[in-house]
Amino acid sequence: MQLKVSELSGIVILEVQGNIMGGPDATLINDEIHKYMLQGKKNFVVNMQSIDLINSSGLGILISNLTTVKNGGGDLRLAQASDKIKQIFQITKLSTVFKQYSTVEDAVKSFT
Repeated sequence: MQLKVSELSGIVILEVQGNIMGGPDATLINDEIHKYMLQGKKNFVVNMQSIDLINSSGLGILISNLTTVKNGGGDLRLAQASDKIKQIFQITKLSTVFKQYSTVEDAVKSFT
């Protein structure tokens, strides 16, 4: 898994590429979110366009970070998930937990 981080209108964008499978992936995502939260950032968008596969550990990473961000007064939203990834979120009922958007821009605008 690779992670690129950028900002758009004060919202932190995490662009994940590859697979989210737990282990080192969890550390990488957690560290980035905590780093930005320490800088006063509260709102995050995970760009899922380039995610090929996510397993239960990967879902756990997202849930854990959603909880962390919400406890800090912010939110974590998902953008551009493929149909395959969306189906996983529907099967696990996590589509009711995460706000999902078709584009990163729509996700960023949803914070205003």
